[in-house]
Amino acid sequence: MSAVDTSGWSFDTLAVRAGQERSQFGEHSEALYLTSSFVFENAAQAAARFSGAEPGNVLRPLHQPDRQRHADAAGGAGRRRGCIATATGMAAILSTVMALMQSGEHIVASRSIFGATQQLFGAILPRFGVDTTFVERGAVEAFRAAMRPTTKLVFIETPSNPLTEVFDIAALAEVAHAAGALLVVDNCFCTPALQRPLELGADLVIHSATKYLDGQGRVLGGAVCGARTLTEEVFKFLRTAGPTLSAFNAWVILKGLETLSVRMQAQSANALQLAQWLEDRPQVARVYYPGLVSHPQHALASRQQASGGAILSFEVKGDRAAAWRVVDNCRLLSITANLGDTKTTITHPASTTHGRITAEARAASGIGENLLRIAVGLESPMDLQADLARGLG
Repeated sequence: MSAVDTSGWSFDTLAVRAGQERSQFGEHSEALYLTSSFVFENAAQAAARFSGAEPGNVLRPLHQPDRQRHADAAGGAGRRRGCIATATGMAAILSTVMALMQSGEHIVASRSIFGATQQLFGAILPRFGVDTTFVERGAVEAFRAAMRPTTKLVFIETPSNPLTEVFDIAALAEVAHAAGALLVVDNCFCTPALQRPLELGADLVIHSATKYLDGQGRVLGGAVCGARTLTEEVFKFLRTAGPTLSAFNAWVILKGLETLSVRMQAQSANALQLAQWLEDRPQVARVYYPGLVSHPQHALASRQQASGGAILSFEVKGDRAAAWRVVDNCRLLSITANLGDTKTTITHPASTTHGRITAEARAASGIGENLLRIAVGLESPMDLQADLARGLG
């Protein structure tokens, strides 16, 4: 398939068509290449491929047609940006930090991030001389006050996991750039279908392709997207350290991207309907969902997101026992910590996704024992309501 100018294509079209390259067989659905290496015509070609003087495949973990097409589609091919595929979303975050930072440098991060990211920044990176200041709330001035001369990265997740806190991407990009730092945005909840951080000033975007990019809970994957000058540095780390995406997983995620836009629209609509229903339940103390007018950053979310997304959290009246009673009475919702599936999932963050961080850190993040998170799928909202009503009493 000859090269096509994709510069004028919308995101919906890019998600279906970007990076598509047919083999000599002319297949319509992308082929899957299961091989650990590639053969060269001669020694000179092998040397040229390894040195980078000649484009082409070298080793499967580094250059794989399925993986490259996945990266092109996730990153928005034709927009002068790069995108690197990784083994998982956490591999994408680790690879970014390891590629762009060194001992003695500093990260400013929101406290409202995934539990594993908190562990990486707070417990693992300090062993290598990289310190992190966690900002407890999302005010722009709090980030500005936390900046140091050694700050290299500002890291946010918006909307955040699990309380759907929304951060002003454009304003934080200005804070980071004024200090000579980069803004990195974890866009897991919204995906490029609902939010484009690079267009708002972010330097790099992290995706957990395990979630909505695949969309059906099948495989693990991640991606780092942004300016090619930055993603090339991430690729250099991947080339040496090896947390790359498998060929099969890349192919599965590539197929998932084709339906990303329509899935996100439908799941967001279902989530809004469920959030509105939960707000009216007397057994519910509070609902967290950016699409609700009651959400403290609703206006900001309306400006920088196409919709509220498919994730919501809510606090039941009572303690852990009351929250677990809702979970244990579910017959339709899947009790699992994963999200982004076409099947709705429910989890208790304090004992699952954020169970490995300290109780003090959970309290600082606003994650109480009565909090539940729901990743809304494609089932009927009425059926989801009936399932939750059983445990809410």
